[in-house]
Amino acid sequence: MQFMKVAEILSSPQGAKVRTRGWVYRRRDLGGKVFVVVRDSTGIVQFVFGPDSPGYKDAARVTVESSVIAGGTVKDDPRAPGGKEVVGEEFRIVGLAENFPIRRDVSKEFLLDVRHLAVRSRRMTAVLKIRDTVFSAVHEYFRSNGYYEVQAPMFISAAVEGGATLFPVKYVDGSTVYLTQSSQFYLEALIYSLEKVYTIAPSFRAEKSRTRRHLTEFWHAEAEVAWAGLEDILRVEEELISFVVERVLERNREELALLNRNLEPLKNVVPPFPRISYDKAIELLQSKGLQVRWGDDLGADEERALTEFFDKPFFLYGFPEQVKAFYHKNDPSRPEVTLSADLLAPEGYGEIIGGGERIDKAEELVEKIKRFGLNPDDYKWYIDLRRYGTVPHAGFGLGMDRLVMWIAGLDHIVDAVAFPRTVARTYP
Repeated sequence: MQFMKVAEILSSPQGAKVRTRGWVYRRRDLGGKVFVVVRDSTGIVQFVFGPDSPGYKDAARVTVESSVIAGGTVKDDPRAPGGKEVVGEEFRIVGLAENFPIRRDVSKEFLLDVRHLAVRSRRMTAVLKIRDTVFSAVHEYFRSNGYYEVQAPMFISAAVEGGATLFPVKYVDGSTVYLTQSSQFYLEALIYSLEKVYTIAPSFRAEKSRTRRHLTEFWHAEAEVAWAGLEDILRVEEELISFVVERVLERNREELALLNRNLEPLKNVVPPFPRISYDKAIELLQSKGLQVRWGDDLGADEERALTEFFDKPFFLYGFPEQVKAFYHKNDPSRPEVTLSADLLAPEGYGEIIGGGERIDKAEELVEKIKRFGLNPDDYKWYIDLRRYGTVPHAGFGLGMDRLVMWIAGLDHIVDAVAFPRTVARTYP
């Protein structure tokens, strides 16, 4: 008999003969019978072995997380997981597990220490399935809207987001290079041939932040578009986010339910998204008693407070020059602010996208690089892009892990990643 997935067993009629392979999720002895819950990538199903069953002996000695092959006859039982159980006949241990170290009372830190085992949990499986849908949907959106997927190097020679957060690496020739903070500059180079490009790749930032939404290695979806301005790129962002959320609601209802995710905020993610100026944001924050002044950057606390005013993602635009990177174009009608915007997720999650219009004139870019205390020689090739057929262009960077964190309703970003890297963790 061919092997079936657990999900197929749960949809089989009473009396059907089934056979599967997976891992032992739970095992208990009751009334002379052995109840073994087997899991695979599609769900869990309960097998029941009586003393007369051929598989009883192995079922009675099997341990949690052992890999097994099990077979029997389907029986309807509303008390069992999924409303079905299997009257067990065949049961074979493939790999007998040692005493599994994860118990209900272990700490979160311990679970991170044994993350290579913790990823087997039903909760983590649900998150990873949602994550798979998020990544798939981002690709689907871009590819169906005329974008070309491109790749950029992980070793870079100049900072994109500021030198203080660079990871230095000794290169083979003895020079020092850095792990990339962003693929943006390389994407900008590629718009001159492909016009609309995107990538999904890791980025690395040595930020000392120990907040619930910071990683030192994170997955970054970035896009750059030729012949585009701020309004054009904001429209792309809201279309992309609403598309991704729609796909998750279509494909991952079961996983969202397992995570106890309230679906109402997700159902509300429909364009157009509200917009609020930085100026207005400062007023609102001050009205709530936060000690913030015009010109200050907005951190996690300020963003969390702003999300209380909105029930869907919203754009925060018009940031002062000093709180945004040098490549952002300044507003010609108000030079002290930039043509940039962040997209903030509701429910206290805060920024998930940063983007805007890029400087497209070489002289303007050089002047701003100097104004930021940087050396134009370090950005020679990037400046060159403005010297040979420059065009207006815009782009953004989306934090994929933050997006998963918000959509899945998670408390901490480490829960959105299989093997997180933070300022305090590089193991396992």
